[in-house]
Amino acid sequence: MSIDVPLPLIDVLTLAARLEAEKNFAFADRLLRRALDVAPDEPDALHLSGIVDFRMDRREEALAKIERAIAHGVDIRLYLRNISEVYRALGRFDDAVAAARRAAALAPDDPVCLHNLAVIQYHRLELDDCIATAEAALKIDAFMPGPHFQLAEALLLRGEWARGWEEYQWRFDLPGNAPLMPPTTQPRWDGTPFDGGVLMLIADQGFGDVIQFARYIPWAATLCPHIAVAAAPEVVPFLRQVYPQANVFTEWRHAPPFKAFRALSGLPMLHGTRPDRMIGTEPYLRADPARVEAWKEKLDRLTPRSKRRIGIVWAGRPTHNNDRWRSAGLAAFAPLAAVPGIALVALQKGPAASQASTYFGAAPLVNMGAEIGDFEDTMAIMESLDMVVTVDTSVGHVAAAMGKKTFILIARAPDWRWLLERSDTPWYPSVTLFRQTVTGDWSVPMAAAAKAVAASQ
Repeated sequence: MSIDVPLPLIDVLTLAARLEAEKNFAFADRLLRRALDVAPDEPDALHLSGIVDFRMDRREEALAKIERAIAHGVDIRLYLRNISEVYRALGRFDDAVAAARRAAALAPDDPVCLHNLAVIQYHRLELDDCIATAEAALKIDAFMPGPHFQLAEALLLRGEWARGWEEYQWRFDLPGNAPLMPPTTQPRWDGTPFDGGVLMLIADQGFGDVIQFARYIPWAATLCPHIAVAAAPEVVPFLRQVYPQANVFTEWRHAPPFKAFRALSGLPMLHGTRPDRMIGTEPYLRADPARVEAWKEKLDRLTPRSKRRIGIVWAGRPTHNNDRWRSAGLAAFAPLAAVPGIALVALQKGPAASQASTYFGAAPLVNMGAEIGDFEDTMAIMESLDMVVTVDTSVGHVAAAMGKKTFILIARAPDWRWLLERSDTPWYPSVTLFRQTVTGDWSVPMAAAAKAVAASQ
């Protein structure tokens, strides 16, 4: 037999807030739903329940509850601060910026309000405002990582890489980020040459970042010849190609003693990379010849030899924090499928690969995703392709680092590395960029990419 013992609402909310902070969302959700059954218009319960809904990817429910909290609340600064993030996640940027500005006006000494506003301004490409807002947040709390990182993204996107790289180092302190490495007393490498010890490099961030920044390993080796690299297993083949002498390992228990360490993504700052001062622009990845031959034989059986083979990828990893804006969907590639004389070769992996079963375009589509075991397979297939058309994901970096002709479709507010307005990129000479003009609308960049594919015959 169970006995329900009622708790005061303040105790219920305190417990639910603790559960939410501990990421026990299911328990917090049940508790808050019971509270709202008793007090359906209690603003703090509505707000916290909306936060839990948001954490559980129930964004429309989150929005409805926090809007009700604002309608019934008295001190609504926190509600406005958080609803701005919900609006942003839903792509309602005008509502997001209005809520964030109102929150900042009501709580001018709250740096989180200003940070949220800066993030939204970045998505709206209001970069002057974004930088000014992030700097205002840092005047309140000079050591808050979020505004530093948002400042970095805005500066780097504008091509102001000298200051941008410095601010970019704050990403390691962002809340929720996994530690770069186990605790160590060894120093972070500052670029000073040394020979009497190992320089430990950590292949941090996503696969695309690792591919992009791997070009700096040979440069680092000119200053510190004994290199070890900690990396995920998926990118080990790339790293061993770029610098075969490196000791590449995938588990920290295999790490050698080292004199200093640095994240791979921190090397551009030490190198002094600028948009007009680049390193490693020649192709630096190559496919294994034996795999190339095996995949070529298969592609020759599956695609008409008279047609140009175009590799395509329409979505990135769904766990990426910006995946909603960088991924398109196979349906968006319809203009490309209408180009005469081509065959499409799907390189898509992950849940989005299932979209290939609904394809009815004019061009033949060969779906290779289920047969691709690793990046080495992807490279081997690419060797037999005429070009690659992809959204902003790791496959684009692989193709570009191989020197393959690559068209990359990017969001209106792109990742910082693609800069603003230009159709080329200093990182990869073989890449052409096609940019959204309206957030979430792939029709313009895809139509332009399809036209460029047709013209490249």
